[in-house]
Amino acid sequence: MVLDLDACINSLFQRQLLAESVIKEICEKTKELLMSESNVVHIKAPVTVVGDIHGQFYDLLEIFKIGGYCPDTNYLFLGDYVDRGLYSVETMSILTCLKLRYPERVQLVRGNHESRAVTQTYGFYTECMKKYGSAQVWHYFTDLFDYLTLSVVIDNMIFCVHGGLSPSIHTIDQIKVMDRFKEIPHEGPMADLVWSDPDPGREEFAVSPRGAGYTFGSLVVEKFLHENGMDHILRAHQLCMEGFQVLFDDQLSTVWSAPNYCYRCGNLASILEVGVAGERHFNVFEAAPENERPSATQAQRSVLANGASAGLFAGVGASAIGNGANSGSSNGSGGTSVSSINGGADFTQDPIHYFL
Repeated sequence: MVLDLDACINSLFQRQLLAESVIKEICEKTKELLMSESNVVHIKAPVTVVGDIHGQFYDLLEIFKIGGYCPDTNYLFLGDYVDRGLYSVETMSILTCLKLRYPERVQLVRGNHESRAVTQTYGFYTECMKKYGSAQVWHYFTDLFDYLTLSVVIDNMIFCVHGGLSPSIHTIDQIKVMDRFKEIPHEGPMADLVWSDPDPGREEFAVSPRGAGYTFGSLVVEKFLHENGMDHILRAHQLCMEGFQVLFDDQLSTVWSAPNYCYRCGNLASILEVGVAGERHFNVFEAAPENERPSATQAQRSVLANGASAGLFAGVGASAIGNGANSGSSNGSGGTSVSSINGGADFTQDPIHYFL
């Protein structure tokens, strides 16, 4: 049977899950596509940049209403598609289908949650089990994660990454030669790209309180931009209550695209529209109305005829949101297995660093 991507995309927009066999085929074809992409994908504006989504599927649909639908709008997604929210499966399914259908118009960067270790703890694994009755769909998607690109450059001027910079990386060329086709390691330059955060209170690198990656300051940003002939760094990874944040004299921006994060934080969200002349406009929005009361009835609407029993969904809300998400946070997509990274130290009581 020939894979009908348009039919798959339409089903997902109608809140219907895809069959497990269809997801397997989509993931295999998408891996073949991603394998041909560089660790640094170069694209041209105009493009709409999306930050963390974290399984908030109805908010992703709202993003398409605001920013436009593919292929009319070019999209760059900066990672953290899964965990925390109720609909990581639907979110990852539609993004994968769109990437496969419009490969030049959709770019998917890897975030720190696109990891086997993290998704086993923070919701995605549990959701796959609930919706499909086995871990196979989780395996298909987490294998796909290993193929996602690490960064994107817009018009040779804007460096885009999920987390931030690394003391081991001085030039874009160093990223291009890294081996990305693997699980995110606990340390090293690949981990730094998905875990690091800017710190407006310092100038150089420092150990990150997250337990992975680094914090970095104004001089690090200036040096990286100068060395690579660029003028801006664009990243996600940190919750911004106003939906975005601009630091270091407009040399670095954070875009956050999960409004009312975990259905409880009360934050705004944004998408960033980059124009052909390099202009940047943050389009700020609130949570989709469907998210006001996530319920079993609402959940069952997404579990229709294409493979999963609606009864398998019961309890996903508690699992997907409840794995440590006490969010009232102002800082980033934490949620790794911190005990393994920090040598047994448990920092999860600090909501600023570890509940996102």
